[in-house]
Amino acid sequence: MAALSPLAPFFSNVLLSSLRASNPRGLMVPPGVLLCALSTSPRSRTRRSNKELWWVAKKKPLAPVSAAKADAVLSSESSVYPRYPGYNRLLPCPQQNQPPRIEHLVVSEGGIVVDYISKALDLPSLFVADLIHFGAVHYALVCPKPPPSATAEQVRLFKEVTEPSVLQKRPSLKGKTVREAQKTFRISHANEFVEAGIYLRVHVHPKRFPRCYEVDWKSRIIAVAASYVVLDKPAATSVGGTTDNIEESCATFTSRALGLETPLRTTHQIDNCTEGCVVLAKTKEFCAIFHGMIREKQVKKLYLGLAAAPVPLGIISHYMRPVNIAPRLVSKDFIEGWHLCQLEVLECKEVPWPSSDVERRYNIEGCGWPSWSVAYECKINLLTGKTHQIRAQLAAIGAPLIGDSMYMPAVISEKANPLINPFGEYKKEYTSHEDKMAAVEEWISQYGKEPSAAIGLQASQISWDNGKCSYEAGVPWWRHGIA
Repeated sequence: MAALSPLAPFFSNVLLSSLRASNPRGLMVPPGVLLCALSTSPRSRTRRSNKELWWVAKKKPLAPVSAAKADAVLSSESSVYPRYPGYNRLLPCPQQNQPPRIEHLVVSEGGIVVDYISKALDLPSLFVADLIHFGAVHYALVCPKPPPSATAEQVRLFKEVTEPSVLQKRPSLKGKTVREAQKTFRISHANEFVEAGIYLRVHVHPKRFPRCYEVDWKSRIIAVAASYVVLDKPAATSVGGTTDNIEESCATFTSRALGLETPLRTTHQIDNCTEGCVVLAKTKEFCAIFHGMIREKQVKKLYLGLAAAPVPLGIISHYMRPVNIAPRLVSKDFIEGWHLCQLEVLECKEVPWPSSDVERRYNIEGCGWPSWSVAYECKINLLTGKTHQIRAQLAAIGAPLIGDSMYMPAVISEKANPLINPFGEYKKEYTSHEDKMAAVEEWISQYGKEPSAAIGLQASQISWDNGKCSYEAGVPWWRHGIA
């Protein structure tokens, strides 16, 4: 999502006042709509009858309000009203994440965004202001198209608020196509004015990163140059933040540790559960330069992996399904449209399995692997840079990374029943494409738990400019406590 800073002129109080004066009905659209299938978890339930909207916010059903006065229609994927905890402030950071709660609104009457959301969702205004500060509130000029799973009623409401005759009355849309107006941006200030008809997406339970508050960030800085910073990223942190949380990130906390007035920019990503070298840009110009070097394959990345089984030396190749859903599916066989993934295993040596004290200190998940006697430390040259590539490829050859709750349980299950992996080496033949897709969905639904802490993976070295710029991370977590 792109951040909007400063916000576009249509959010201006002055402009809104003049528009209302010239056309008091021009900025009004039918009442708000929430599209249930856009939600990512069960939350609230909607019923509409006799032009009355019943809606549930955080704790209990509210009294019915007329359609003319309703702020939003809330919907759910569940027939059960969820019970949400009371809301206060986002800090201090909880140790456990709450179930996702994402609310979709269409503004029915212009106003200050923090006040509007607070009223529509029955949330404390300070809590909403915190959400905005975290980057958890997004907007679009026009409500996005509902997905195929939306109900007929939701589709009808969408058509109401996007009717051409309605959109034509909104001066803020002049010169924009509907597709352009449906692009989402972050709300960056709690006191911004939002006009009627604007779509809001509110991540009420943003993903949290308590590890950020436990780290001595200055001690994790490897190098500070004129145009960039190299960080030894701790596991259980995000490099640049998530869709709903840009506050609790390596970029933010490193910027503060260095006392920088301009926040650092991300140049590349490694998984939250991975530790090691990350390059953060001080300037927009270096960010563009580094992106260019990555595209031209001028940046070399070496990883250390701690696998639960031996890994063969040499180049390992797979093809990865081009779908942005975890766990990532890979196949040893070529499949049209799938992305080639290659890594080179330079070394693989037997090492002791991490002690229980070390696993406890770093919150490593056991995942049910049967043998905890020895592990295998691998040095890996990443030849292609796909999301979860090392994790998925090592799992595909039966050597998952220690602590990887997303991929290790699947390997254990496949060892017990080799036919269950729809793209595994011993995959069964399916009678139809539909049967195979059903097997894929079943596989993904069973094995998709993202690790909450560290896994056996470190971005150990990064270099560019033919090795003139080369940096190494510190000792990986699994070597701590080894004499």
